[in-house]
Amino acid sequence: MADTLEFNEIYQEVKGSMNDGRLRLSRQGVIFKNSKTGKVDNIQASELAEGVWRRVALGHGLKLLTKNGHVYKYDGFRESEFDKLSDFFKAHYRLELAEKDLCVKGWNWGTVRFGGQLLSFDIGEQPVFEIPLSNVSQCTTGKNEVTLEFHQNDDAEVSLMEVRFYVPPTQEDGVDPVEAFAQNVLSKADVIQATGDAICIFRELQCLTPRGRYDIRIYPTFLHLHGKTFDYKIPYTTVLRLFLLPHKDQRQMFFVISLDPPIKQGQTRYHFLILLFSKDEDISLTLNMNEEEVEKRFEGRLTKNMSGSLYEMVSRVMKALVNRKITVPGNFQGHSGAQCITCSYKASSGLLYPLERGFIYVHKPPVHIRFDEISFVNFARGTTTTRSFDFEIETKQGTQYTFSSIEREEYGKLFDFVNAKKLNIKNRGLKERKKGMKQSYDEYADSDEDQHDAYLERMKEEGKIREENANDSSDGSGEETDESFNPGEEDDDVAEEFDSNASASSSSGDGDSDRGEKKPAKKAKIVKDRKPRKKQVESKKGKDPNAPKRPMSAYMLWLNANREKIKSDHPGISITDLSKKAGELWKAMSKEKKEEWDRKAEDAKRDYEKAMKEYSVGNKSESSKMERSKKKKKKQEKQMKGKMEKKGAASKSSSSTKSSAKNMSESFKSKEFVSSDESSSAESKKEDSDDERGASPAQSSEDSASGSD
Repeated sequence: MADTLEFNEIYQEVKGSMNDGRLRLSRQGVIFKNSKTGKVDNIQASELAEGVWRRVALGHGLKLLTKNGHVYKYDGFRESEFDKLSDFFKAHYRLELAEKDLCVKGWNWGTVRFGGQLLSFDIGEQPVFEIPLSNVSQCTTGKNEVTLEFHQNDDAEVSLMEVRFYVPPTQEDGVDPVEAFAQNVLSKADVIQATGDAICIFRELQCLTPRGRYDIRIYPTFLHLHGKTFDYKIPYTTVLRLFLLPHKDQRQMFFVISLDPPIKQGQTRYHFLILLFSKDEDISLTLNMNEEEVEKRFEGRLTKNMSGSLYEMVSRVMKALVNRKITVPGNFQGHSGAQCITCSYKASSGLLYPLERGFIYVHKPPVHIRFDEISFVNFARGTTTTRSFDFEIETKQGTQYTFSSIEREEYGKLFDFVNAKKLNIKNRGLKERKKGMKQSYDEYADSDEDQHDAYLERMKEEGKIREENANDSSDGSGEETDESFNPGEEDDDVAEEFDSNASASSSSGDGDSDRGEKKPAKKAKIVKDRKPRKKQVESKKGKDPNAPKRPMSAYMLWLNANREKIKSDHPGISITDLSKKAGELWKAMSKEKKEEWDRKAEDAKRDYEKAMKEYSVGNKSESSKMERSKKKKKKQEKQMKGKMEKKGAASKSSSSTKSSAKNMSESFKSKEFVSSDESSSAESKKEDSDDERGASPAQSSEDSASGSD
């Protein structure tokens, strides 16, 4: 028998990935050389404990177990090579190459067996799958549940990251099957172990992400978060940055820990650990080390006994252990004096902190953007209201972040900050328009947040002014209608409006003189209704900028004086909440205090009425001159028309009868009508006879009129 066996195109399974290479079996042991990296794995013959032959996805495979618990898997063998390998193992390694087939029933319940560094999930006597415990990075327990997390393999396209086992409860006293399962895993897994005592412990700290109350145990090399449901062990090597950020209310502090890689819970990844502290909470801390060890390890950054605010103690200990600087907000100050800006990101409201080298948003979800990542920023108009704007950031990778609902007062401060940091602003034109925007915002200064009350007060004032204008216009129009109302002359005004039908209107008016006093009255009424409407429309369109401004109500005067105080007492309050709060405060105010604002409102109203009188006197003098000139022109025109009508009354009547007869003859013609000289002469004779007939009634009417006189 040959002393060596060589196999090409054999695959070694390492952490879920298959590495191509060459396998060589000799008297001394087993050697595998990776064809990609050139790495050589050497297993001494004396270390081999067991050999298993089984059918796998890539044909057949060989599994070798060593005496110290390591497992090696090689796939890619042909079925015909089993006899050769079995004989070689018997002759040189004195091992029986056992055949074991995997269970392919598809069941998801069975028995877990721990052998060395291998976890085997079996159904009956057949294994379903095996997990090398050296690949396990974390083991957490829940109610009747154990979760195994694995180290990520960068060489594999797809990696198994988590497996959960349900452990049914048993009736055995004093033995918890879940804890027994977890201890078997942790004894062989590559998991961070909490060996020794913690340096210090912080109890029941409020954590925003992941949400809950956690005990934080500080160990020399890692941080242990212990909650009611989950445990997290965070090595200090995964901590990227530390942030200490004051809340906008100046009563709380955020302590943010940036992690890479993040901590995991199921499919959720937490890149940031955010703790919330109250500034008023103090603590006395004693490190679980003697003074010499503290001095030697921390070199004066920490002492054995410390006391102070809780957030200061936590940040001081973390800074010493992680050995990283703590980032705090720079010299940015918003409109309210805070070092942050209230805004919304996605569906949640939070705080945006402009830092010296980036932006950070807390808290849901937390976002940290460095200046060197930013491609450009953009100031966009608010989508729902003009009282806010959006701040957009786009990174060089193309990711876009939109922070919306930022109050308009923050625009100038944020623009100056971005400009000072020399960030690329997409809409640079806003720099020149900034003053214009401020002026346009000032125009909305009277439209306060509580628009329901302000609108009501304004409508009342406008209603009063409309009534006054209506009374003035009705007085002016009454004077005109009293002078111009004349049934006999009103037809001329109508004829002027409809010049194309002037002759028809005059003739119809003369013909219906017996019953014609009702018609001119109706026409005069129409003219009377139209003129005031035109004046009202003109008064609405042309608003005099020199007119005095209407006074505010007592509530509006009080609100303008106390708005900033309400905002300072309730930092971060929204516009609608501010209006509600102001309404509650106004209702709860005593009568004595309200009377003070009522007096101020009355004084403002008196000043307004006085100014309006002065303003109206100047306007009336000019309007009266214009009205007099118009009346003179109208009288002259009417006198001229009356003279012309008296002279041409007879001629108009004769011409009207002729035209009516002619129209009748032209409109009604018989079917036998033939155009000829005879017919034309007949028509002319007919017209002459009609003229004579028309003249005789006119004379008789004149005679009757003289007789009646």
